[in-house]
Amino acid sequence: MTDTPAPPAAEFWEARYRDSGRVWSGRPNDLLVQEASGLAPGAALDLGCGEGADAVWLASRGWRVTGVDISATALERAAGHAAEAGVGDRVAWERHELGPSFPEGSFDLVSAHYLQSPAALDQQTVLRAAARAVAPGGTLLVVLHAGWPSWQTEPPFDAVFPTLDGLLGELALPQGEWSVETRRTARRRSVSPDGAEGFRDDHVWRLRRRPTDVE
Repeated sequence: MTDTPAPPAAEFWEARYRDSGRVWSGRPNDLLVQEASGLAPGAALDLGCGEGADAVWLASRGWRVTGVDISATALERAAGHAAEAGVGDRVAWERHELGPSFPEGSFDLVSAHYLQSPAALDQQTVLRAAARAVAPGGTLLVVLHAGWPSWQTEPPFDAVFPTLDGLLGELALPQGEWSVETRRTARRRSVSPDGAEGFRDDHVWRLRRRPTDVE
């Protein structure tokens, strides 16, 4: 593998969306559906929303959603998806290069799925900011790849995959302020570009911020 510098994040992701048709399936991530279906709707923040499937699913369940992505093209497609689904008035779209900038406000759910990139990304800084954006009583949901797919014989770029305990340590959450409701590894089917069957493991963390004490 050639050791080449990571491309600028904004340039990389804009080209990824601009130079192709739809990139993702248009369906919400299964792990979001599994982990968030039982949560009471409120204000949600979807980090790295891509073409908007997770944000649209949340909005369809009564959430008021802020969808954030680095790519203007992805956000345009996401807005179109929301309008077609009849929830365009429940989703606001913001463009951020997470790390250098971050959306303002606090949220009852902050969802961060697969914030892993061959382009530059300060994952630790972004996820710590995500935790700070969770309102008292709210939920932080993080899903990250645990490793390469089983069929990947040679990694396409250097990557560090977090462990279940390692990420919790990196978040540096204030002691006593959070409870861990989910900490698990989920295995899903994965098919290579040439049709080879395999699997990929993802790590899932769902954490709840302690509600503010009521006098």
